[in-house]
Amino acid sequence: MNLLSFDQYLSDSLKDPAFKKLWEKADPEYQLSRQIIKARLEAKMSQKDLAKKAHTTQAIISRLENSSFNPSLSFLKKIAIALNTPLHISLP
Repeated sequence: MNLLSFDQYLSDSLKDPAFKKLWEKADPEYQLSRQIIKARLEAKMSQKDLAKKAHTTQAIISRLENSSFNPSLSFLKKIAIALNTPLHISLP
């Protein structure tokens, strides 16, 4: 499977002024989604792969990545473990 890196995709997308304006106004939910997508792609995992490792469904991963799902802290821990990455939460 040939996956475009998220950083490359974002870099290309930010060349569009309308997208860039929306990106700069992104809510924390979108930043969370971005981080999860980036970690998943870096792990060379599909949504289905991540769902299996996190004991959930691909549909839930899709909803998480498009910010239409409000995850609990325990769910985010499961995702971090499945991605083999630490979970960091910070406030400004």
